[in-house]
Amino acid sequence: MLFRCIALKISSDIKMSQEEVLKKLEERKEKLGFFDKYLPVWVVLCIIIGLFLSQLVPGIGNFIDDLQIAGISIPIGICLFLMMYPAMLNVQFSEIKKLGRNPTPIILTLISNWLIAPFVGLLMANLFLVDEQLIVAIILLSSSPCTAMVLVWGWLAKGNQEQNVITTSINTITIIIGYVPLVSFLTGIQNIPIDWVQLLISAGTFIGLPLILGVISRYVLVDFKGREWFNDIYKPAVGKLSIIALLFTLIILFSLNGEVLITNPDLMLIISIPLLVGFAIVVGVNVFITKVVNLDYPEAIITVIIGSSSHFEIAIAVAVGLYGVGSIAALGTTMGLFWEVPVMLSVVYLGRFLGKKGFWKDKRKET
Repeated sequence: MLFRCIALKISSDIKMSQEEVLKKLEERKEKLGFFDKYLPVWVVLCIIIGLFLSQLVPGIGNFIDDLQIAGISIPIGICLFLMMYPAMLNVQFSEIKKLGRNPTPIILTLISNWLIAPFVGLLMANLFLVDEQLIVAIILLSSSPCTAMVLVWGWLAKGNQEQNVITTSINTITIIIGYVPLVSFLTGIQNIPIDWVQLLISAGTFIGLPLILGVISRYVLVDFKGREWFNDIYKPAVGKLSIIALLFTLIILFSLNGEVLITNPDLMLIISIPLLVGFAIVVGVNVFITKVVNLDYPEAIITVIIGSSSHFEIAIAVAVGLYGVGSIAALGTTMGLFWEVPVMLSVVYLGRFLGKKGFWKDKRKET
């Protein structure tokens, strides 16, 4: 029955043309919302609240750690699921069929996501870090291509939205297939022991389950309430719930890590250095490659954006599943969240600047 629902969903997606998707995006004038725009500010507030709670209620960590099933904290598990589920509502399996129209930029993006970014992250971890859990945090972040917010970044950069939708859908599917093997391979290179069973459980719980429920709910709700209601009412409402869950998760994470942070405040700086240097390298490589292969601006900027971003929700979820809610690894992955918005906004403005300077050709201006 489950696979029948998924098959029916795929069939339903095929009925919606790419032109309809782009029309909807244009009609809604999708832009960075208030909470998304100031996400680093909310993260800082969550850090402060979490640190305050760690001192005010010192037993909160033990209480949360006791509420777990199969090594996964129940309250954190619920929050992490609510963080992941909205992103999975964007999956459109029918988009894979359109890969053949212009495969070059999409292939370049996949190469960046699964070959360049993970190994750059591993290099940065080796250069700047010693702590084993922080190294794993970098691996988890660099091995998880973004599938949600890049839709917004691509729109802000005035990139090719068809390519944006196709690539994000493909990324979601490749995460299901490749994330666990890649993380296992990279940690194996570092001789870091990792619990394969727990890694699979975490990936299945926080990637597989939200994907399945996202596909089923999309099919059921579109069929029952209509596509317009699903896109204009349900998805925005669930997206707001996702932000609330994200912020609540951060408060818990920092309340559990409060004592560690207060004792070692340099941890946040230590993890930030390889993250930011790695971001700069990956962005630079993608800009160079898109120039060498002579992509047009709309395709080039989407390739750079998606090829340089990370899915911090997955990294946080897996770090919590592997090492626990109060772990250094969980703390390390939250810094990926902290830097994601300002870094990607910078990439958007860099891309638009380079586009105006004629770094990439733009056929739209030639006609």
